[in-house]
Amino acid sequence: MDGDIGDFLRSRRARIQPEEVGLASYGRRRVPGLRREEVAQLAGVSVDYYIRLEQGRGTGGPSRSKTGGVSDAVLDAIARVLRLDETEHAYLRTVARPHRGKKDRTPTPRVRPGVQALLDGMDRMPAFVLGPRMDVLAWNTLADALSGFSAMPVAVRNIPRHVFLDPASRDLYPDWAAVAAQAVANLRVTSGREGDDPELNALVGELSLRSEDFRRLWADHEVKECAYGVKRVRHPVAGLLTLPYETLAVPGESAQTLVVYTPEPGSETAERLALLGSWATTAS
Repeated sequence: MDGDIGDFLRSRRARIQPEEVGLASYGRRRVPGLRREEVAQLAGVSVDYYIRLEQGRGTGGPSRSKTGGVSDAVLDAIARVLRLDETEHAYLRTVARPHRGKKDRTPTPRVRPGVQALLDGMDRMPAFVLGPRMDVLAWNTLADALSGFSAMPVAVRNIPRHVFLDPASRDLYPDWAAVAAQAVANLRVTSGREGDDPELNALVGELSLRSEDFRRLWADHEVKECAYGVKRVRHPVAGLLTLPYETLAVPGESAQTLVVYTPEPGSETAERLALLGSWATTAS
């Protein structure tokens, strides 16, 4: 995705005021945050080199790594100046060294039978597997009763599409704004990791065209993996549920993640999920 590194660095410069890094604020600033010259000075690189990096041209010169592209030392210095967290730092490294050449269309990943058996064995916890673009690849009965995955067409069985394009998602998630921001931040991580992926580009393009909320959040360049947290869901049968969740990598499948909702035992949410599970078993 052309322009990602420049937009990302500019958005991160805008977060930091000169006084925060020991610089005097002088002159009228057209935009908030650090100037490019100030980032270059603090990172110990030339202004010209930093400007070329923001423009996506920083792949040559004395700071070139042995493997091609900008060196780890330069990226580490810039990350320090811009106060990037671990996820943002990793994202910077990937967008600074974009994958060249067009990728082939990748087939839909398949979930191993053993992973599906693991899902099915979690009868008290909703669980599902996501693919690289947050497509829902597999789920257990309780996750289906909670989210209705089996009733969704395969083409729209995708978390960002559901959040931004399905009007029902705003009723399903009482904290919709937070859920939406989280989905976009996680998709940003994927965009950095996958590089020039046609499927991902098509997804971002579709959401940008059809959702003003997505366009606004995508332009913020927030980068954050959804590793764990708490999500509230308002289910039409079970009512309001407070669902802690954990996200785990599927062993041997670098592009698949397992998401498990882990309600506190004995809580009202756990009891409601148990009733929902019984209802789903009876209905099937």
